[in-house]
Amino acid sequence: MHRYRSHTCGDLRDTMAGETVRLSGWCHRIRDHGGVLFIDLRDHYGLTQCVVDPDSQAFGLAEKLRSEWVVRIDGAARVRPAGTENAEMPTGLIEVYVEEIEVLGPAAELPLPVFGDQNYPEDIRLRYRFLDLRRDKLHQNIMLRGRIIDSLRARMKAQGFFEFQTPILTASSPEGARDFLVPSRLHPGKFYALPQAPQQFKQLLMVAGFDRYFQIAPCFRDEDARADRSPGEFYQLDIEMSFATQEDVFAAVEPVLRGVFEEFGAGRPVTQSFPLIPYAEAMLKYGSDKPDLRNPLVIVDVTEEFSRDDVSFNAFKNVIKAGGAVRAIPATGAGAQPRSFFDKLNDWAKGEGAAGLGYVIFEGEGGALAGKGPIAKFLPPDVQKAIAQKAGLKAGDAVFFACDKEEKAAKLAGAARIKIGHDLGLSKTDVFEFCWIVDFPMYEWNEDEKKIDFSHNPFSMPNFERDAFLALDPSDEKTILGMKAFQYDIVCNGIELSSGAIRNHRPDVMKKAFALAGYGEDVLEDKFGGMYRAFQYGAPPHGGVAPGVDRIVMLLAGEENLREIVLFPMNQRAEDLLMGAPSDVTMKQLRELHIRLNLPEAKS
Repeated sequence: MHRYRSHTCGDLRDTMAGETVRLSGWCHRIRDHGGVLFIDLRDHYGLTQCVVDPDSQAFGLAEKLRSEWVVRIDGAARVRPAGTENAEMPTGLIEVYVEEIEVLGPAAELPLPVFGDQNYPEDIRLRYRFLDLRRDKLHQNIMLRGRIIDSLRARMKAQGFFEFQTPILTASSPEGARDFLVPSRLHPGKFYALPQAPQQFKQLLMVAGFDRYFQIAPCFRDEDARADRSPGEFYQLDIEMSFATQEDVFAAVEPVLRGVFEEFGAGRPVTQSFPLIPYAEAMLKYGSDKPDLRNPLVIVDVTEEFSRDDVSFNAFKNVIKAGGAVRAIPATGAGAQPRSFFDKLNDWAKGEGAAGLGYVIFEGEGGALAGKGPIAKFLPPDVQKAIAQKAGLKAGDAVFFACDKEEKAAKLAGAARIKIGHDLGLSKTDVFEFCWIVDFPMYEWNEDEKKIDFSHNPFSMPNFERDAFLALDPSDEKTILGMKAFQYDIVCNGIELSSGAIRNHRPDVMKKAFALAGYGEDVLEDKFGGMYRAFQYGAPPHGGVAPGVDRIVMLLAGEENLREIVLFPMNQRAEDLLMGAPSDVTMKQLRELHIRLNLPEAKS
């Protein structure tokens, strides 16, 4: 027999009754039932109930066992007595009568229990992550992550993509988030950077003629933590393809994501054909470029209605005159809610930094509507009717209003839409609603520097006829700011999974694109010289996208924090409490790297 086990703790079935078995694992739970000890033995594969009675020669040692001790158990498999079966466990019809126990690894007193799913403080969970990972839910989430990555790989390869590995030590990039820098010992005063993404390398692979690339890529960004973003590092399904249009990218990626969510979504419906929503439409209808389509509420613009001469609500009219906008958020069925519902929403809006949320409740019979509420008296009946028609409202519904500068009004309306949909129980659950956000603006106005700047990705191909683009006058701000890019995001249930784009592969177009944003060719040469030079030697049209693996797993696992699907996450302060990173280094190490510390003064 093997030194440690003949079977795993998930193997035994009632058909094996009578066999002599050897199991090794952790004492998950120990129960004393009138002198008979029951040990639930756990390993990676499952759980088996082991029974030790006073007649067993192992009983004396069994009494000394504690939770999470690692033991080897020898004994006879037998069918559980009638009435003690556990149909919820694969091994629930059988148990092991213990004849011998060997302690392989005793455990000290536990700082957090492994049995059960009690919620413990983050610092304890992360400091003792090896114990946290023994807990069933987290253990299963990590295994789910591995199966999802296997599925992503298989689906990409089935579509003719080949997996490549790109460098981890690279040059610092001035775009995007803050880099993690790595000092060079051989080149004093110079630094490598950990890649924020393999963006330039994967584009260079297309220039090199490899056609279809993918990678489960580690990415490193020195950013603050959020629930859906780990500080330090994350993984993405990085994709690039040559001779591809935007539609080709969509056709390649949709089956992969749809298939993975169908495979691991536990029967939850998945969008079959991802709708394409222009950025401007998303900002108007949903107040966000990450719309949660599980929520049926659609925001409408009612600036024109509140601008009419016969509307006397000056609090809104004054904002409109100053260039503001009014967004209406429908609240289906909210008319039946008590006054406290409306007051709480108004208080919530004030907590978001707004002046509040005006509202109108619609009542009526026989198709005639009449509004009531704090601002209804300022709105003539025909204006009320126009608002109701535009927002698709009927008697028993209500409408809320957000009024501010257009960007702020959209943001408040978007947040209110989510809250109202949740509070009224209108949003669907247990579904995966995907969409593409397309037609992002190529440029935006930089108010701080009073100049045109890139809106997002400077390397996206402008959706503009090439010769006309090259002929653009930098003073034609209206045309430039109205320009769209071949740039797109994938969104699922209000979470952005990825950004992507058809790349600007023409050096002349790239040079012009940077010039319109006030950057000379020297910037291209200095900061992006490798890629810019490569494009001058025959670059194919290409594009790609990079869905976030961590966020995909988080959605499929039904978790709201990436900590629950990452093996060894950092805390909110970007600290690894288990390994003690970041840590001090020796003066010898600093001298080798030609580095002298200039630490901030300690606060008194």
